[in-house]
Amino acid sequence: MAVGLFTVLRNRNARVYLAGVIISGFGDSAMLLASAVWVKELTGSDSLAALVTFCAWAPTLAGPFIGTLADRMRRRALLIATSLVLALVMTAPVAVRSPGDVWLLFTVLTLVGTGTVLMDAAETALIASAVPSELRGDFNGLARTAIESTSLLGPLIGAGLFTVLGGPTVALLNALSFLLGAAAFSLIRAREPAPADRPRQSWTTASAEGIRYLWRHPTLRPLVVAGGCAMTASSLSSTATFALLDTGLDQAAAFAGILSSVQGLGSVVGGLAAGALLRRLPARALSVIGLVVFAAGVLARTSGSVP
Repeated sequence: MAVGLFTVLRNRNARVYLAGVIISGFGDSAMLLASAVWVKELTGSDSLAALVTFCAWAPTLAGPFIGTLADRMRRRALLIATSLVLALVMTAPVAVRSPGDVWLLFTVLTLVGTGTVLMDAAETALIASAVPSELRGDFNGLARTAIESTSLLGPLIGAGLFTVLGGPTVALLNALSFLLGAAAFSLIRAREPAPADRPRQSWTTASAEGIRYLWRHPTLRPLVVAGGCAMTASSLSSTATFALLDTGLDQAAAFAGILSSVQGLGSVVGGLAAGALLRRLPARALSVIGLVVFAAGVLARTSGSVP
């Protein structure tokens, strides 16, 4: 596994991309946790605090439609432009001062979630032309590890900055992370097909074809359905986090930062192992193992205790 990782890191595009992912992911994880704590402290509502996570992830439901936009532009340019727009959007929470302003946080997080879905689609397509195919298995595992590793320190630092300096500071930190991410994406060198070379289809037609392709594919369909069910279960579990902290663990809302960091540690371990395991196990078998581990973790939350 280590040999594969070092091989990936010798590739310039892989290094630059991973740097951008770590920087922007750090800002996102810090802001998402801080936003939930922010809403909880302003309103005292567990359900509104959980709505923060919903707003950030809801745009993934429109992923097949949002993703088709990535097919109509050069992916590197799209990543840079989207990062710059999100940096500007993330300055808006500076104006949040009272419970009546939390709608602004929900709006911003929905926009950021939409931009993230668009960037994910563009990144997937860009990597296909920027990173050699023989490296992509290890690269994807390392990229997932890089993304999840930001959950180790991001939530802790986000909660800490929120406690000491307030939510606007965390929002500006996230805006800065988007700017630095845009700079990293600008350094990626890849030969992309020109948008004019791609078939000209309507947005709805292209999206519908993508959905039909997934549904008819004998391997992708069960993976997508199972993954969607797991993400739905994860979101339902996440909505109970602040209620669990209040009534189950008797902890302050900021304690969610510690829980998120522990979760990030598990994600790092899983991401590091994914590349090596994919060389030894079918993707479907590895997905089953991941779902079983996820289910065990959800059941462990019912214990109501912190080791």
